[in-house]
Amino acid sequence: MSSNEIEIHKELKKYFGFSQFKGLQEQVITSILNKKNTFVIMPTGGGKSLCYQLPALIQDGTAIVVSPLIALMKNQVDAIRSLSSENGIAHVLNSSLTKTEIAQVKKDITSGLTKLLYVAPESLTKEEYVAFLQSVSISFVAIDEAHCISEWGHDFRPEYRNLKNIIKQLGQVPIIGLTATATPKVQEDILKNLDMSDANTFKASFNRPNLYYEVRTKTKSIESDIIRFIKQHKGKSGIIYCLSRKKVESIAEVLQVNGISAVPYHAGLDAKTRAKHQDMFLMEDVDVVVATIAFGMGIDKPDVRFVIHHDIPKSLESYYQETGRAGRDGGEGHCLAYYSYKDVEKLEKFMSGKPVAEQEIGFALLQEVVAYAETSMSRRKFLLHYFGEEFPDDGDGADMDDNVRNPKNKIEAKDQVVKLLEIVRDTKHIYKSKEIVFTLIGRINAVIKAHKTDVQSFFGSGSDHDEKYWMALLRQVLVSGYLSKDIETYGVVKITQQGLDFIKKPVSFMMSEDHEYSEADDESIVASSKSSGTSDEVLTGMLKELRKKVAKKLGVPPFVVFQDPSLEDMALKYPITLQELFNIHGVGEGKAKKYGGEFVALISRYVEDNDIIRPDDLVVKSTGVNSANKLYIIQNIDRKLPLSDIASAKGLTMDALIKEMEQIVYSGTKLNIKYWVDDMLDDDQQEEIHDYFMESESDKIEDALKEFDGDYDIDELRLMRIKFISEVAN
Repeated sequence: MSSNEIEIHKELKKYFGFSQFKGLQEQVITSILNKKNTFVIMPTGGGKSLCYQLPALIQDGTAIVVSPLIALMKNQVDAIRSLSSENGIAHVLNSSLTKTEIAQVKKDITSGLTKLLYVAPESLTKEEYVAFLQSVSISFVAIDEAHCISEWGHDFRPEYRNLKNIIKQLGQVPIIGLTATATPKVQEDILKNLDMSDANTFKASFNRPNLYYEVRTKTKSIESDIIRFIKQHKGKSGIIYCLSRKKVESIAEVLQVNGISAVPYHAGLDAKTRAKHQDMFLMEDVDVVVATIAFGMGIDKPDVRFVIHHDIPKSLESYYQETGRAGRDGGEGHCLAYYSYKDVEKLEKFMSGKPVAEQEIGFALLQEVVAYAETSMSRRKFLLHYFGEEFPDDGDGADMDDNVRNPKNKIEAKDQVVKLLEIVRDTKHIYKSKEIVFTLIGRINAVIKAHKTDVQSFFGSGSDHDEKYWMALLRQVLVSGYLSKDIETYGVVKITQQGLDFIKKPVSFMMSEDHEYSEADDESIVASSKSSGTSDEVLTGMLKELRKKVAKKLGVPPFVVFQDPSLEDMALKYPITLQELFNIHGVGEGKAKKYGGEFVALISRYVEDNDIIRPDDLVVKSTGVNSANKLYIIQNIDRKLPLSDIASAKGLTMDALIKEMEQIVYSGTKLNIKYWVDDMLDDDQQEEIHDYFMESESDKIEDALKEFDGDYDIDELRLMRIKFISEVAN
């Protein structure tokens, strides 16, 4: 590491408590510290804000952060203030401040105390503010949610268009643009509009390998389908997006009547109700939020397990952002969208009142959503291609989508690909997809007539296949890289060098047939959504209730008694003796003896009352701890040997040793690691973490990391959790 690198690592630890950077953060920060214009495209949850917060904190002068969301600004200012003893380190400057507050902000900036100043774009247009900012030292200007600049972005805001001129008035300051979703078209727009074509651009991968993408036909029985889906994901958190407030209310009611804990959320509810419903969701008092897209900005719940789109969204960027709220912790995330062409027509109707330029953009974005829903190729590949990213067939998460798992029929289309490519080449790159397909099937419209394409010899040369076939082929050829959509004149299709080579030397091209979405598909839905979970849900519910009761009696959190996977395994195997309980996942002899009695009694009553036929032999699931290792670890911890020595003696990494120790204590055996923890954390710190686990609903390390926001690292928390479970549970 160079001395500079060591320096910024030190600052990262000092301010945020992290020992290393995530993804591209370090390169971005170095670019900013070198006073270069910088452009960052990083999906939500990738750690965008740290990219400008850290350089702002360690440079002279004040950094200006432009952001469209007042609530988010407030959150960020609070977060920065918590890192420093000085309240003035970060400020918001917007219309909600009093004269006295504004005077205080100006004083803190002038004295050099304020490192980050958050402003709404409207505030920056006020002459008095601009004049003031010209008189002080500015380190850089960061523009968050930079896609708001582009009319092609999914959240265009006209007031963003003027930012360039205002920044110019502040002198030669570097600009940092940041966005969580941007297609190549939007990226180009942002760079052009901020006049920073020389910017260092950093783009993280948009692939979220843990998300499963699925599209189902929207039929009359959609409500019962959604209820069935949620009941299969019982007790898990989810969001359902609807386009209208009325739909939000009615779906929330249907869910409540069917015994699902759900609340509505939309802009028509008063602020107090909205805040209450949001908190209920975050605190897990309800499982499901039914919402318009007003919900989710700044929602940082790591364990949302499903996102359902009751109505198809207006653009793939919105879809990506909304589905991206699932599985932020890296765990399961099911993204289910319901699609019918009727919805698309409804959205088109909404657009018809808008200015022509806006309509054109709206239609183009909507066509991409239609293509995504109707395609039968890998949805992940399709989505990433839309964001300008190539995804290999064996990439991370490649099988996580309905099209890959249930592949459609494939047919050889080599000759048709050649015909399609030749038409694009011979019509001289003037047409969008629709006109190319019309040329192939021989249908005339005004555009084709104007260019006299209808008198060419190739007009109608593909009439042996229908419009749907050619549309499907065109999409797949685009994603394969033989054609591309022009960025300048969005939607116009051009042939690539690869495409020209294909014409000269065609190779096999296996095309999947598109989905046919018809309203009559009810049966297939029912068949496809049969539960994959095999444990007995009623029994799982009863076991969870019992766990709550036992935990309450002992004054400990429920996860201390048994973890969820253990209860699910019990509901799968129905153990009715303590001996059988030893074989349940994550339950050792110690744990079975301590807590098992009431649980096997309940299961045995349940089996009798419901005439359950139990699996003949309980499959023995190993806890994964090699018994020789287990014995060695227990004996040497008793001898207070340093954990690092125990790990190296067994050829384990520290991480692997901690995993083995976790399995030992979760199965009910005591491990006294106080001697090791005492060297890492003082009494107050230990007490703070102990109290957190005592009061927490979950023992998830991600939750603890979030709660302590960088005060402790992951190993400290995992070791404290082992100490806690050992003392409290075993």
